[in-house]
Amino acid sequence: MMAGKAGLIVGVANQRSIAWGIAQTLRNQGATIGLTYANAQIEKQLRGLAPRLGVEFLAPCDVRDDDQIKAACDGFAERHGGIDFLVHAVAFAAGDELANGFINTSRAAFVLTLDVSAYSLVSLCRHARPHFKPGSSVLSLSYLGSDRVCVGYNLMGVAKAALESASRYLAADLGADGVRVNVISSGPVRTLAALGLPSFREMLEKRASQSPLPYNVSLADIGNSALFLLSDMSRSTTGSIVWVDGGYNIMGSWSEADARAGAA
Repeated sequence: MMAGKAGLIVGVANQRSIAWGIAQTLRNQGATIGLTYANAQIEKQLRGLAPRLGVEFLAPCDVRDDDQIKAACDGFAERHGGIDFLVHAVAFAAGDELANGFINTSRAAFVLTLDVSAYSLVSLCRHARPHFKPGSSVLSLSYLGSDRVCVGYNLMGVAKAALESASRYLAADLGADGVRVNVISSGPVRTLAALGLPSFREMLEKRASQSPLPYNVSLADIGNSALFLLSDMSRSTTGSIVWVDGGYNIMGSWSEADARAGAA
């Protein structure tokens, strides 16, 4: 499904990240993939992982730096003749900012988190735009906390809401170029980033029992949905939030505890 397509994935941190699952799926379907790293620690991880994906392009890209973003997009496009797809899988919020309640969010933390987690998508699309081919696709990753209050998600929920809104405006701007922009909002997955959330383990345990499909999603589930959105199969889909969460997002406040109380 992806033979002859080449794209850049921004945000692979390790082999447990959602972006890694997406990269594996795309590679298995014939895609040529480039990766970026934000710092030396991630670079070391990726240099060990890159051969497993046949990656030939690996570039520094601190998404707070527009010059690095431009260099990564220009460099990849020069090497591979353009950009067919772009995956944004970048988010950051300091752990103490998530744990202390949203009302206590500092101005500095707010600015940094929105910059890294949301504005970076805008900058990536702007600098990739000259290299996008007609039919190209952009994908970013979100979570239910963008739309509802999720305990412990706090500032990151606001950042994801901004990311989703930005994706819709980008879809409008890039549509005339034949470029699609979509978002996957997935259920919780055991990534290193997610394990930093104060209530993540409890969230994971409860989520499956409260979803129409009674299991937690896997990296492969998310990768398969990403494959659809990044391939020509989704040529008429843009500006959308695609839920990959077992249907949890359609539920109200129902839980097993609520059901037992009602039965009593």
